[in-house]
Amino acid sequence: MLALLVAQNIAFYVIAAIMVLSAIRVVTTQNVMHAALWLVIVLAGVGAQFILLAAEFVAITQVLVYLGAIIVLFLFGIMLTRTQAGDARDADHRGSVKIGALVVGAALLGLLSFSLVDGFRGSEFGDMVVQTTSEVSDSIFSTYLVPFEVLSVLLLAALIGAIVLARRD
Repeated sequence: MLALLVAQNIAFYVIAAIMVLSAIRVVTTQNVMHAALWLVIVLAGVGAQFILLAAEFVAITQVLVYLGAIIVLFLFGIMLTRTQAGDARDADHRGSVKIGALVVGAALLGLLSFSLVDGFRGSEFGDMVVQTTSEVSDSIFSTYLVPFEVLSVLLLAALIGAIVLARRD
């Protein structure tokens, strides 16, 4: 039992390190297409973390929705808008913009860290409520029906917008 726990912890840290390095590459790469492909690794890592948490339904949903739909939508948007797919050195910002982005990123990291520590203080991992697939589907299609449908309409509008931009010739 202890060996399994150690293996899970090692897998968690390896996947987390890969995700962090890939996320850094998403925001530092000069090539838009490469950034989208690095994002694929980050989102696949999120699915792998859900597998480690024994949340198979959420992991499969992550893979289907984000890797199967959102990334494809991003790639279509990149290709159909005829943006430069190569190096975009002219889009590189001045140092003051980078410093501002670093300050905002650090502030958001601090806020997220505080929220997580405050929200989970004093609770153990085993104390968390585990929901079955039917409970998750019931909450999606009852409590969270309006946000679910708003997100569907938003994605449809983004797809239609990409088609309109591509057909502008």
